[in-house]
Amino acid sequence: MTYSPRPLAGKTALVTGAAKRIGRSIALALAEAGANVAITYRGSQGEAEATVAELADFDVEAFAVRCDLLDPEDIRQAVTSVVEEFGQLDVLVNNAGIFASEALEAIQPEQWDAMFATNTRAPFLVAQAAYPHLKATKGRILNIGSLGGIHPWATHAHYCTSKAALHMLSQTMAKAWAPEISVNCIAPGMIVQGEVGEAYEHFAAKTPMQRNGAAADVAAAAIFFATGPHFITGQLLAVDGGLGLV
Repeated sequence: MTYSPRPLAGKTALVTGAAKRIGRSIALALAEAGANVAITYRGSQGEAEATVAELADFDVEAFAVRCDLLDPEDIRQAVTSVVEEFGQLDVLVNNAGIFASEALEAIQPEQWDAMFATNTRAPFLVAQAAYPHLKATKGRILNIGSLGGIHPWATHAHYCTSKAALHMLSQTMAKAWAPEISVNCIAPGMIVQGEVGEAYEHFAAKTPMQRNGAAADVAAAAIFFATGPHFITGQLLAVDGGLGLV
């Protein structure tokens, strides 16, 4: 095997919700690996423009497209604009998501529906729109799930359930769209950025690796799935420092 410092050179990646946080780290890692990168944003235009400037520093093409992931037509137009800009699509990272806590008995129907609309329905719609382009390039889909989709968190029922559904959707996609497209899923654990409070220190203390995760940890896993064997598909990888073992 030969190692290339830019294994994604000539490839195009689309990362949803990548103006900041984990999505931004994934987008930057893909650009560092040589991919041209498109990101979507909804309300974070300033952050998206700053991220695009950082992506371009890796000597790749990059642009941001505003997209309401609750609108199927907006999604179709965004995917089309990416393909028109770059000529192809090789990697889709469904990163955009929302997180909230609420006592199970207090969750309102609109809260439940909003969680599933963003965390489960949107990845399905984006993947469906990207399907013919990814099939043409024998591309890859990576969905960002959650440790909460594997382990029940009592005060996050709507979030956990939406992510568990995304995990199953990933496996279904992997089976339905093989052999042309590989589909995998990452389930991050406690990922923190910036200053942390006592609650986060508590999680770090009980994590076998004795620290909380960083966005870079998730990005490294994303690069593995984006550059590793296409034969690997239908997998769920927890990036949690062993927290799920506790």
